[in-house]
Amino acid sequence: MTPSKARVTGAVYLLYFLLVISAASSVGRVPVAFSDAANLVANAVYVTVSLLLYQLLKPVDRNVALLAVTISAIGCTVQSLALFHLVQAQSALPIFGLFNITIGYLVIRSTFLPRVLGILMALSGVGWLMVLSPELVKHADAYIEVVGVVAEGCLMLWLLIMGVNVQSWNEQAAAAGRPRLRSG
Repeated sequence: MTPSKARVTGAVYLLYFLLVISAASSVGRVPVAFSDAANLVANAVYVTVSLLLYQLLKPVDRNVALLAVTISAIGCTVQSLALFHLVQAQSALPIFGLFNITIGYLVIRSTFLPRVLGILMALSGVGWLMVLSPELVKHADAYIEVVGVVAEGCLMLWLLIMGVNVQSWNEQAAAAGRPRLRSG
C-alpha cells in the first residue's frame, strides 16, 4: 500500500457520498429506477470503500478488519434487497451500526489515524443500533442521522485530505508482520 491509497480510499468514500446524495435528491423528481440504480451503485461503491478500509486497517487487527468487511457486505446486500422491497428499508441500519462500531474500534486502536475519528465512528454505530428501539428513534432520529453523516464524513475527509501517518502505519504494519508503505 502506498500513502496515496489512503487518499484513494477517501476519494472512493466521497464518490459514495455523492451517489447517495444524488439518489436521495432525485426521489420524486426522476423515475424510481434511476434512484434505485444510483443506490445499487452506491452499495457497490460502499463495498469497495470497506475493502479499502480493510487494507488500511488490517495492521491494527486483521481479523477484526475482516469482520468489518463482512459486516459491510452483509449490510450492503440487505440494503440492496430493501430497494426491491424484499426486506424493510431500515433493516440494514443496525448492520451498519455494527460496521461503524468495528471501524471505530480499529481506528481507536490504530496509531496512524486520530482517535477522535474512531470515537465518532463508534458513536455513530451506537446511533444506528438505536433504530432497534422505536421508542429511542422517536426522540433521537434526527441526531442519529447527523452523527452518522458527521462521523463518516469526517473519516472520509481526513483520508482524502490528510491520509495516514505513514511512519506510524509502517510501525504498526511491521509489528503485525505486514509490508511497509512506500514513500511517494
